Amino acid sequence: MLEQLLIFTRGGLILWSCKELINALKGSPIDNLIQSCLLEERSSAASYNYDGPGAAYTLKWTFHNELGLVFVAVYQRILHLLYVDELLAMVKREFSEIYDPKRTVYNDFDETFRQLRKEAEARAEELKKSKQVSKPLSNGKKQGQVQKTGFEGGNMKKSEGALANDGGDGDNRKGRKLENGHSNGNHVDIGGSKANGSVNSVENTSSNGGAFDVNKLQKLRNKGGKKTETVVSKGSKVEPKKKVTKKNRVWDDSPRQEKLDFTDSVGENGDHIEVVAADHGDSMMDKEEILSSESESEEDEEEGKDSKPETKKNGWFSSMFQSIAGKANLEKTDLEPALKALKDRLMTKNVAEEIAEKLCESVAASLEGKKLASFTRVSSTVQAAMEEALVRILTPRRSIDILRDVHVAKEQGKPYVVVFVGVNGVGKSTNLAKVAYWLQQHKVSVMMAACDTFRSGAVEQLRTHARRLQIPIFEKGYEKDPAVVAKEAIQEATRNGSDVVLVDTAGRMQDNEPLMRALSKLISLNKPDLVLFVGEALVGNDAVDQLSKFDQKLADLSSSPSARLIDGILLTKFDTIDDKVGAALSMVYISGAPVMFVGCGQSYTDLKKLNVKSIVKTLLK
Repeated sequence: MLEQLLIFTRGGLILWSCKELINALKGSPIDNLIQSCLLEERSSAASYNYDGPGAAYTLKWTFHNELGLVFVAVYQRILHLLYVDELLAMVKREFSEIYDPKRTVYNDFDETFRQLRKEAEARAEELKKSKQVSKPLSNGKKQGQVQKTGFEGGNMKKSEGALANDGGDGDNRKGRKLENGHSNGNHVDIGGSKANGSVNSVENTSSNGGAFDVNKLQKLRNKGGKKTETVVSKGSKVEPKKKVTKKNRVWDDSPRQEKLDFTDSVGENGDHIEVVAADHGDSMMDKEEILSSESESEEDEEEGKDSKPETKKNGWFSSMFQSIAGKANLEKTDLEPALKALKDRLMTKNVAEEIAEKLCESVAASLEGKKLASFTRVSSTVQAAMEEALVRILTPRRSIDILRDVHVAKEQGKPYVVVFVGVNGVGKSTNLAKVAYWLQQHKVSVMMAACDTFRSGAVEQLRTHARRLQIPIFEKGYEKDPAVVAKEAIQEATRNGSDVVLVDTAGRMQDNEPLMRALSKLISLNKPDLVLFVGEALVGNDAVDQLSKFDQKLADLSSSPSARLIDGILLTKFDTIDDKVGAALSMVYISGAPVMFVGCGQSYTDLKKLNVKSIVKTLLK
């Protein structure tokens, strides 16, 4: 049964809702749809599943881009309503005919909707009857034939012909795709199928003509693998080879350095001499990047001067659709070439293929049916829509001000706890030290917790950073439970009055369940204020897999009902990627968490904020 159907503008004004559907929606499925799909450029999805308190809904929607309207239908997920897509299309068509931007009340649409709903339900009933009448094929496969089967509940059926024409309505339904082709546990494949036509099966056939011959390979190795042996006469003496030592490189006329030794000095008893914390300068986190509009315009002018009219490859949108200008309404066929070029451009910038495709589909959904202004190219319209979408995605939905949250936690008498997680070798310990140095500059007392009790040398590495920055460190050595070590570190920080505890964890692959279970235990037991995922800016498609599986594992393995997921992202090695900045977009899109820090070097000051405008400009350049 349909729970609710709403019509509202893109600005959020509800124009009409079905008054007959008096069932009150549990939770807030419409708000979640707007926040999670429509605002996050995920509107290309077919449906959205909402899990609320005591309710599980499926939401489907469609747009009228020219009028700026959104049509949303809500129904129970357990029900597979076949007529929802068709009902939305009919409501969209009828409501657009009576829509007036000056009107806000449409009570006269109630009777129209009632008729449309009855018509859609009647068609759904006829569809069920036609599926029951259809004769099932025999379940046994004949030898040499391939039979397409849909499996649902263990029953397999297939119709022999197309649907019967029912009073002219069949023409409207012809070629319409059914999302839910199963009812009462039976999956039905509808359409003109060649039930009696047999095709030769090639999957189960095998030939031995191309078999691998081990003897032949061994003969080839014996022929080409003979080694020449050097024969030494008895009277001759073989002189031992002198060991070649590498000489230090001398640059210009500078004096020669005897040894480059940057290790700490050691006392007589083997103890390390205390190192005085040096001033490494101001962190780049507190420096704002300024993009000069004049320099951008100059670059564009230079590119325009250098470009030749004969070449067609200069720029990615400059010469694609000059013939299409001033078109009345944009259609999908008009947008496809521009979106294909846009997708290729995003993938060259290291955006994951799946994310680039979804973004292009979302932009197409937002532009289809819109009027194109005169003297405006499709390419520039698509680029402007994509730029707006990228800015909206990369801009954090909620503000995470660590310094403000640290002071709030300090007033409550407890330390602010940050846990650094991620895969192996991305730079968690190094960037933890950078964050500690940035907090030190803002007069915040920091303590490190060495909870990487798995990797050899991890505790010593963090100890070195702590000694350089003159920061206390809590450690218990190796082969200890990281969750217990973190808990004791937080208790120690509470006694000592430390403002922030930075917890270093072991690197783990997203598929390693034992280590992911240990991480989930650490987070559930200590309830940190911030969970930072540390990821490389070098990754492409793997970024989607890493973040999605980290979130999924933390949710599945959590012992508490409200699982704690990733709150923010720290991107490392950003100085090594040139213009391949797509990993930032992929990570934010797949997780919804903002990029809070960007590591751009190897010193403690090389930590900065993500410049959204700069990233968007680089992606679309």
